[in-house]
Amino acid sequence: MTVGMPSMRLELQKPAASATEYQKIAAQFAAAKRAKEAEDAAKRSDTDLQQQQEETEKQKGLLREREQRRAKLETARKQAYTTRWQWTALFWVWLLLIHVAGIAYFTSGFLLTRLVLEEKSACSAPPIASATMPDLLPAWRGKGTVDGGCWHPRTFERAVVVVVDALRYDFTVPVEDDEAFHNAFPFLWETAVKQPNRAFLRPFIADPPTSTLQRLKGLTTGTLPTFVDLGSSFAGTAIEEDNLLMQLRDAGKRIVHLGDDTWEALFPGYFQGNLSRAYDSFNVWDLHTVDNGVIEHIFPLMERKSEWDMVIGHCLGVDHAGHRYGPNHPEMTKKLRQMDGFIRELASTIDDKTVLIVMGDHGMDGKGDHGGESDDEVEAALWMYSPKGIFGRTKKEYITPPATAKIRPVNQIDLVPTLALLMGIPIPFNNLGRPIEEAFAGAAGNSWANLAAAERVAAAGIKRYQNSYYTARGMEQPSGAGSPSELWDKAEALVVKEGETLQKCKGLWARFDLKNMFFGIAIMALGVIALLVYVSKGDDDYVIDDEELDLAEKSLELQGVTADEVSTPADTLDKRLVSAALLGALPGFIGGVISSFVSGAGDWYRGSGIAALTSIGAVLVSMYEVQETGVKLLPKTLWGWMAVVFTVSQSVGFASNSYTIWEDSILLFFITTFGFVSALSALRLPSRADRYLAIYHSVVFVLLGRLASFSKLCREEQMPYCTSTFYASATSSTSAPWQLLIPFLVSLVLPSILKAYLQPTRSYEGLAPTWIGYVFRTGLLMSALYWLLDAADNGNWFPSLPDKALKNISVYLAQMILGLALVAGTTAFIWAPPCVSIITSANPSQPGKAQVAILGYANAHGARYLLLPLNLLAACLLVSKPMGAGALGLMASPPPPIGPVMLAVLGAFHFFTTGHQAVLSSIQWDAAFIPLFTIRYPWSPLIVALNTFAAQILATAAVPLLVLWKAGPKRKGLLEAPGDDGVGGAFKKAFDAVSGVLSEVYDGGCGVGGGGFGGDFGGAGGSEV
Repeated sequence: MTVGMPSMRLELQKPAASATEYQKIAAQFAAAKRAKEAEDAAKRSDTDLQQQQEETEKQKGLLREREQRRAKLETARKQAYTTRWQWTALFWVWLLLIHVAGIAYFTSGFLLTRLVLEEKSACSAPPIASATMPDLLPAWRGKGTVDGGCWHPRTFERAVVVVVDALRYDFTVPVEDDEAFHNAFPFLWETAVKQPNRAFLRPFIADPPTSTLQRLKGLTTGTLPTFVDLGSSFAGTAIEEDNLLMQLRDAGKRIVHLGDDTWEALFPGYFQGNLSRAYDSFNVWDLHTVDNGVIEHIFPLMERKSEWDMVIGHCLGVDHAGHRYGPNHPEMTKKLRQMDGFIRELASTIDDKTVLIVMGDHGMDGKGDHGGESDDEVEAALWMYSPKGIFGRTKKEYITPPATAKIRPVNQIDLVPTLALLMGIPIPFNNLGRPIEEAFAGAAGNSWANLAAAERVAAAGIKRYQNSYYTARGMEQPSGAGSPSELWDKAEALVVKEGETLQKCKGLWARFDLKNMFFGIAIMALGVIALLVYVSKGDDDYVIDDEELDLAEKSLELQGVTADEVSTPADTLDKRLVSAALLGALPGFIGGVISSFVSGAGDWYRGSGIAALTSIGAVLVSMYEVQETGVKLLPKTLWGWMAVVFTVSQSVGFASNSYTIWEDSILLFFITTFGFVSALSALRLPSRADRYLAIYHSVVFVLLGRLASFSKLCREEQMPYCTSTFYASATSSTSAPWQLLIPFLVSLVLPSILKAYLQPTRSYEGLAPTWIGYVFRTGLLMSALYWLLDAADNGNWFPSLPDKALKNISVYLAQMILGLALVAGTTAFIWAPPCVSIITSANPSQPGKAQVAILGYANAHGARYLLLPLNLLAACLLVSKPMGAGALGLMASPPPPIGPVMLAVLGAFHFFTTGHQAVLSSIQWDAAFIPLFTIRYPWSPLIVALNTFAAQILATAAVPLLVLWKAGPKRKGLLEAPGDDGVGGAFKKAFDAVSGVLSEVYDGGCGVGGGGFGGDFGGAGGSEV
C-alpha cells in the first residue's frame, strides 16, 4: 500500500495511465516480492539446517560422553569388585595357612617320632665285655667271626623267609566251624605237633600300625614303627638304620628277593639282580600273579643253594583276597590251600644247614582290611622249621601250639635277634626284641646256658641302645628304684626279667612332644577366634538390595554425581586385615628363625609357628580397631545356640573315647534333634499350609537320616552292640545281591527328585532337563551297571567268559563314567548358559506390543551352580560301594540349601554310612582299582580319597548354594556380609535355609523368594521384562 500511494497522487495531476502499463508494474512488483521471499526463505533454510546439524552433533557428543562415562563407571565398578574380591580371597588364604601351620605344628608333636641312631653293630664289638662279664658258653670255633658266629654260635648257614601277607594266626590252627578261612592251612600246626624238634608255631604279634611297610621295618630293624611313617605306605623310602639285611650284606651274604616290591623300595641295591623278582604290591584285584611268581622262581633256587645265603619270598594272595572279598569267601579258602601246598613242598627241599621261616606280617579284620590295632589285625602267625631238629620247649605243655593268639605270643621284633643269632651275625643296633625261646632251648628243652647267653647278649644290646638314645636326646637317665637303668642291671643278672624290663622301657623309644602339640593347638584356637570375630561383622558391611535405589544410584552416576570417599572407602576391611597379617607375621618369622638358630634345636619351622601367632595377634588388633569385637559373638536365637552346641560338641567330644567310638550314633542324634526342633518351631508359622509343609519336610529329613543309618560298618569297640550291614556279612567285603539293586533305584529316583525341586522355581529350564534328565541319569545307571559287573566278576557268575573279561569291561565303563561326570560335567558347568528359558507372548494390556518372560530368572545363580555338586555326586556314587551309593543318594535328597553347620553334620554322618569308620582298617583300598588296572600316581590315591571323603566333599561343594540359591542375576552383596547377628547370625546361617520353614519367607508368588525347605522351592521364580 505504501508503494501505491504516489501513483494515485500522480493520476490527479496527469492523465490516467493505460491498463497495460499498470499490469506491467504490478507484475514486476509481485516478481520482486517473490524473489525477496525466496531469498529470505533460502536464508532461513540454510540457518535452520545449520542449527539442526549443530544440534544433532551436540546430541551425538552428549551420547558419546555418556557412553564413555558409563563404560568408565562399569570399568571402575568391575575393578573395585575385583580388588575387593582379591583382598577377600587373600584373607581366606591367610586363614587357611594359619590352620595349616597349626596342624603341622601339632602333628610334629603328636605323631610318634623315634630318633634314629646312626650307630651300627659290629661283629668285633659285642655289647658284653668279656673282661667284666663271664661267658655263659664255652669258646666255640670261629668265635667273633661271621662264619662261626659273632656274638653267639652260628646254627644255620642259610635262611628261607616266606612272608604270607595278612596270615592271621587263626588261619593256621584247627577251629571247629565252617568258616571259609579256617582249617585250610593245616600244615604248620601238623608239623609243630608231630615234629616238635623240627618246627614250632606261635602267635606273632605286630605293633600297630599294621600296614605292610611299617611291619617290614619292624621285622628287619627290631624297632617300633610310628604312625608318622604311615604316609609312606604308597611309596616307601629306603631304610638307613641298622637292620638284618644290612648286617647280612656287610658280612658278604647274598640275598634274593621274590614277590612284593615294597622290599625293593626299602632295601635298594641289597638283592641279587639276576635272581630276584619283584611284583606290583598294590593291585588287590590280582590274587595270583605275585604268588605264582614266588612259587615259580623259589623252587629252582632250592636246587642252587650255593648261589644264595638268604631267600625272601613275599606272597600277597591271602591279603588281596581279604581286601577284595573278605576272609569268609571261597577265594580265601583257595588261597590258603595254595599256601598250604606251597609250604609243604618247600619244606621238603630244606636241608640241615637251612632254616625255613613262614610268617604273617599282620592279620586282617572281619572285612579283610588292616592298618589299625584290633586283635584280628595284630595277631599274625610265626612258624619256624628245620630238619636239623634243634627246636625245643622248656615245658611239655608248650609242644602243642597255642589254641588262640592270646596264649604265649611273641612280638614280631623278637624275630630280629633270633634270626641274627641263628645266622651268626650281629644283632642290629636299634633292636628292642628278645630271642625266641624255642630256637635256643635245645631239642630237650634244657639248654639253659645257651638260652641265657642269647637272652643276655640281646639285653646288653638293648641297654647299649638305651644309653646311646639318652645321650643323643640330651636326656639324663633316671637311676632310682624301678628305673630302666636299675631294671637293666637286674636283667643282666636274671635274664627272665627281660620281658618286664622291655615293657617298662618301650615308652622311651617313642615320645610325644607336648610343647609342639600345645603350640599347634594354640595356633588353631586363635585362628578360630579370629574367624569368629571376622564373621561377626554386620551393619557397616550390610548391603541394601533394592532395585529402585540401584536405578537411582546409576542415574546419578551417569549425571556425574558420585558417592563421596567417606561412604565408599578404597581401604576395605579385608585389605587392612591382610596387610596387618603380613606385617605381623614378618617379625615373628624372623624371631623364630633366629631363636631356632641360637638354640641349636634345628626346628627351623619354629619361625612359621611364631609368625602365625604374631600374625593372628595383628589381625585381632586390627579388627578391634574397627569395632569388630567379641560383643557380637553370642548367639541370639535358638538356631544360633543349636549351631554352637553342634559345632563345639563335634570338636570337644573327641576328648572322650566313647564319643569317638560312637560318633556315628551321636551324629544321627544331632540330625534327629534338629528335625524335631524344626517340626516344633513350624507350629509358630501363621499359615496352615506353611505349617503342614514345614512339618512334612522336617519329618522327611529325620526319616531320611534314620534310613541312611541302616548302612553301617561297625568298629571292633562297638561290638557286640552293633551289627554291620554295609557288606554281605561281617566277614565279607563284597555286597549282597539285594544291595546291587540300590544303585539302580538311585538312578531312577534321584533325578526325578531333583526335577521336583527345580520345577517350583521354574529353574528346570535351559540345560537342566537335558543334563539332569538324561546325562546325569545315564551316569547313575552306568554306575549301577558297573557294580553289577563287579559282583559278577567276584562271584564268577559267567565261568565261560575269558579271564579278566568282566574286569576289563568294568574298568572301561568306570573311566567313561568319570569322564562324563568330571570332564564333560566340568565343561558343561563352565560354559553352559543359565538354566532359564525366554518366552515371548502378546501383551494383553497393549496388543500391539510383545511381552517377554524369563523363566527361572529368580534362581539363575543357584540352578546353574547346582550342576557342579551333581557332577561330583555322580563321580562319588561310582567309587562308593552299593550301600554307600544309597546313603549318598539319601544325602542328596533333602533340599540343597541345608545350612553350613548341618551340611557339616550331614557330611560327617554320611562318612560313616558309606562304609567308613575312624580307623585305618576301614579305608577301602580297592576303590583305587575301580577305574584303573594298576596303581597310577596321583590318580590312585585321589580315587581312594574320593571314596573315603565323598560325603564331606559333597557337603563342601554344596555350601555356595546357601548364598546362590534363589539369588537373581542382580542380587547384590553376595561377596561379603557374613552375618547380621554377630557370630550368632553366622551360626544361624547354618540353619537359615532349613529353618526357613519356621521363620523365613514361604512365598508362593514370583520373584526372589525366601529360604528353607518350602521357601526355596515354593516360588514360581519368573520375571517379566
